[in-house]
Amino acid sequence: MQLRLIALVFIILNFMEYIESQQGSRGRRHRRTHPSTQQGCQGGCASCSDYNGCVSCKPRLFFFLKRSGMKQIGVCLSSCPNGYFGERTPEINKCAKCKPDCDACFNKNFCTKCKSGLYLQKGKCLESCPESFEPSNHTMECKPIAHCEVSDWTSWSPCTKKGKTCGFKKGNESRSRDVLQFPSALGSPCPSLSETRNCIVQRVKCPKEERGKKAREKNRRKAVAENADDTQENRNKESRRESRNREEHGKRDVNEQRKRKKQSKNQSPASVSTEH
Repeated sequence: MQLRLIALVFIILNFMEYIESQQGSRGRRHRRTHPSTQQGCQGGCASCSDYNGCVSCKPRLFFFLKRSGMKQIGVCLSSCPNGYFGERTPEINKCAKCKPDCDACFNKNFCTKCKSGLYLQKGKCLESCPESFEPSNHTMECKPIAHCEVSDWTSWSPCTKKGKTCGFKKGNESRSRDVLQFPSALGSPCPSLSETRNCIVQRVKCPKEERGKKAREKNRRKAVAENADDTQENRNKESRRESRNREEHGKRDVNEQRKRKKQSKNQSPASVSTEH
């Protein structure tokens, strides 16, 4: 029925234009003709008018009225432009307009993208998100508020002290849990993921292997200390040796100076007597 009404409107308009064209030039009368079917139509049109474009579309295409200045021209599209959705009926497949607050939609009741400043929530465009939802300025959607969720505590660890499980009576034990769901911006934060408490156990001597480790560690430290002492002693010896060498070198220099002075003193009278 809608297709017939649209076709009838176009026919009336074109008939009026045809009457007006009788008063104009023959060229103008030739350009504005009544709607034709198939022959001469382009862009997927089933029937068209030279002045009004497509009147009906081929199967599976959508009829869309495109504004051109003060008039609208019919076009046939495989998909509808932004702000419109494809509506199929037995009479006609056409592009229907989305709601005013919707930029893109799936149908007249379900929006897929909202106008600027509005948030999308279950196909609707809202100025603010409802309770239990928070706005995402990145996607402009209302998302459920996510609270932190954690797993159950693990069992308490063995009682230890300084990494050892023997040779003491009082120590510490710990347990932990994991994050199952991290919170969103407005969600509840995560609680503590680990805890430690004091523990008391019956004192147990460390096994021989453990005692052997202690002994080896003690000997290693002793050897390091002895090596350090030996190194320092060697440094002291070297320092004393260098000091003695400097003293001996200084004494030799003093003796050489005395010897040169003595020689100079012995030669001085002989030179004077020769001149007389």
